[in-house]
Amino acid sequence: MKRILFLLILFSAIISCGKGKETITPPPTAANLSSPINNEACNTGVVVSDSESQITFKWQAGTNVNTYVLTVTNLLTKEQVIQTVSSTSTEITLKRNTPYSWLVTSKSNKNTATADSEKWKFYNAGLANSSYAPYPAEIINPKLGQIITPNNGKITLEWKGADADNDIKNYDIYLGNTKTPLLIKGEHASSTLADVSVNGNTTYYWKVITRDSKGNTSDSGLFEFKTK
Repeated sequence: MKRILFLLILFSAIISCGKGKETITPPPTAANLSSPINNEACNTGVVVSDSESQITFKWQAGTNVNTYVLTVTNLLTKEQVIQTVSSTSTEITLKRNTPYSWLVTSKSNKNTATADSEKWKFYNAGLANSSYAPYPAEIINPKLGQIITPNNGKITLEWKGADADNDIKNYDIYLGNTKTPLLIKGEHASSTLADVSVNGNTTYYWKVITRDSKGNTSDSGLFEFKTK
């Protein structure tokens, strides 16, 4: 019996030693975006109709990548177009006179990790447009669903504005504890607003209206946060 047990242990050891080390595939790396260029009006698309044009998206390849997922977001409606490709370019038909953001996610067949590129914005130009509305402000702080601790009953609101014409003039900031917040600061020049008074243990809603020098405006959309 001992001899049989010894042989079984020896056989298992031989099998274990015979196994090679598993090769671990490194995770994919992020793609580098090329075009449409960030924060510029896109005038190079192929016009499909008065309301639509075909835009070519291009990026530089990441490493250890099998497929890319391109996500294009309409910044006015938040609707998304998602396309999976194996190449580093693709074409999508989009609405004209509309601001968009886009990013590329790198994926591997041999690693579950993914890598996102930077997120770029562009304005899909329309008919005879010499002036473009600003991109909706990007909310930095507080973000959607964030829980924050006021400092002596005060918080700082922060956002990021961008415009294809680079002519942002000012911002209107709305804040309140209902889904129809009130204007608390109009024609504010910077992208931060400090010393904003809030109550503890309260749900707040806020948004930013961006205005350019020609009177064009955009709405960030409504964001919710809570205070401790």
